[in-house]
Amino acid sequence: MRVVIQRVTNAKVEIEGKLHSKIGIGLMILASFENNDTQDDINWICKKINQLRIFDDSNGVMNISFSEIDNAELLVVSQFTLHAKVKKGNRPSYIHAAKPNISIPLYEMFIKTLKEVTQKSVKTGKFGANMQVSLTNNGPVTIIIDTKNKE
Repeated sequence: MRVVIQRVTNAKVEIEGKLHSKIGIGLMILASFENNDTQDDINWICKKINQLRIFDDSNGVMNISFSEIDNAELLVVSQFTLHAKVKKGNRPSYIHAAKPNISIPLYEMFIKTLKEVTQKSVKTGKFGANMQVSLTNNGPVTIIIDTKNKE
């Protein structure tokens, strides 16, 4: 499982020209899954996201975790292209990205677990849809986490 986490002041997803979901201050999370991802991967990454100290304290130092920000929100969008392989040729290969029959249940488990771990609502995009994602990255702060590289 691979995620890209962006600290945002706002983010939104539009589908077919209509607002689907939006958040204010919080985290925009792009998520991609592999065939061998498990609930253990999801649990680990959700705990990591909740405790990641990427919000500024009163001295402007990233020392505050998502869990400590009362009004912080989450927006999760599925993005299989995070598993693109581009070493050979010019066309990305998505051989490591899980097919929908595997990735949809994992995506749903990820959202459910993220809600449980953070105790906050999770807004989402729509799996498989052509989405227009807009955000204001605060910092900018962008973190990439892959459960295959925990160490």
